[in-house]
Amino acid sequence: MRLALAQFNPIVGDIAGNTQKILSLAHQAMAAGADVLVTPELALTGYSPEDLLLRDHFYRACAEAMDELLELDGITLVIGHPVKLGNERFNAATVLRDGNRLGQYHKMLLPNDEVFDECRYFTPGAAPLVFEQNGLKIGVLICEDAWSIEPAAEAADAGAELIVTLNASPFHRNKIETRHEVVRYRVEETGVPIAYVNLTGGQDELVFDGASFAVNKAGEVVAQAAAYDDELLIVEVVDGDIQPAKKATLPGPVESVYRALTVGVRDYIGKNGFPGALLGLSGGIDSALTLAVAVDALGADNVHAVMMPSRYTADISVDDSRDMVQRLDVKYDEIAIWPMYESFMSALAPSFAGLPVDTTEENLQARIRGTLLMALSNKTGKLVLTTGNKSEMTTGYCTLYGDMAGGFAVLKDVAKTLVVQLCEWRNEQAEIIPTRIITRPPSAELRPDQKDQDSLPPYDVLDAIMARYVEGNMSAEEIITDGFAEADVRRVVRLLKINEYKRRQAPVGPRITHRGFGKDWRYPITNRFS
Repeated sequence: MRLALAQFNPIVGDIAGNTQKILSLAHQAMAAGADVLVTPELALTGYSPEDLLLRDHFYRACAEAMDELLELDGITLVIGHPVKLGNERFNAATVLRDGNRLGQYHKMLLPNDEVFDECRYFTPGAAPLVFEQNGLKIGVLICEDAWSIEPAAEAADAGAELIVTLNASPFHRNKIETRHEVVRYRVEETGVPIAYVNLTGGQDELVFDGASFAVNKAGEVVAQAAAYDDELLIVEVVDGDIQPAKKATLPGPVESVYRALTVGVRDYIGKNGFPGALLGLSGGIDSALTLAVAVDALGADNVHAVMMPSRYTADISVDDSRDMVQRLDVKYDEIAIWPMYESFMSALAPSFAGLPVDTTEENLQARIRGTLLMALSNKTGKLVLTTGNKSEMTTGYCTLYGDMAGGFAVLKDVAKTLVVQLCEWRNEQAEIIPTRIITRPPSAELRPDQKDQDSLPPYDVLDAIMARYVEGNMSAEEIITDGFAEADVRRVVRLLKINEYKRRQAPVGPRITHRGFGKDWRYPITNRFS
């Protein structure tokens, strides 16, 4: 029996377009001699439709699309889609063959943590589904079902000799290795080989990395699709076991993050119909990495970089920015902000009389830059990419309506120390980022001789504290016990708490850890818990 795993990139809500993609993949699978085509979870609608799942006419559109797929002859289809039965909604997989519905499986385990809130929409299923193809009994699971023993065990008890699992599993660091490990556990427990198919592409803050695979009875990964690219992975099942097939080389940990960022930018811009991207280039490492990602995602012709120097901008910042845009051949403008800043200060002088200089004057510079970028965005239609990183978002080292102004925050989930690693990795492919940008001490350049570490702990310390508190849910006391200075820990935790209101107003950005500042971070702004 020949099985085709349809790893592809749907668009949420484009039911007609996704249906045509599935039909095209089905024809490719038939041409390759496949007997069964398995799509990812909710392939018909894209993942996740969120509150579209509360609309009755959404299900009617899905039902019409399923009727169209039912007309295809010559191959068995296992289609991921939502379905409404009476007053209940299910995350479903339906098996279609030659005009017949052979059965429908309802996802049993509904994740309700991290970025997932399926309990808001779906009722859990209660029964396994096993269908027969070429004398082989095939069980069906959907995503979370494979992360616990019970659904796989029930499929095996119902006679499954092969299990296929439909997935919309978003990327975060080390996720591919974790999936392999989880599926090996299920194979070991049930004695049944498993084929795993996953989505690709970006959807708002989520990135789906594909990397579909198959594990034989011995627990070996014997077939591996590429990460991030669409692919039809064909595997053979002989004598009840999956045979060795193509095994793509997977990206390393830093490359994987870089590619996730690139896919996130590409699909957010492309799927939402923006003609390109626009960003402020400062001569610093964060904007340099953002520019590199944007060019790799969209092509140089679709990216516009703008340098907006002030009297505090170092000459080398301007020189390095010019150097980088020449290397990448992107559209580039320079707009000096100091005359505008002086006009603002003149207008505000009566109101500021007698008050000391503080961060207000620094923030005003950032807000002038944000205003200029948004004006260019309005005029050209290009989306502004913000350049702040996760370390800055944690501590509030960012300006509302200034450097936070924009439509997509490329580095929102990327710690400063990882920013450096990503720049170094990208330069190993081709040196597009001037070395001095990577090695210079970070500075916002909003006052004379300013350095980030004037007001923040060193980034290796800050990022380690952030990882423990934000991503590891450790308390301040536990982090101090780990050997960090109490003053640094208390400071970072305090800054995190008082800047929640800023993060709530930040644009979405690609999630590359299991705990980003998006749907998986839901803290009250008004909060006195210490």
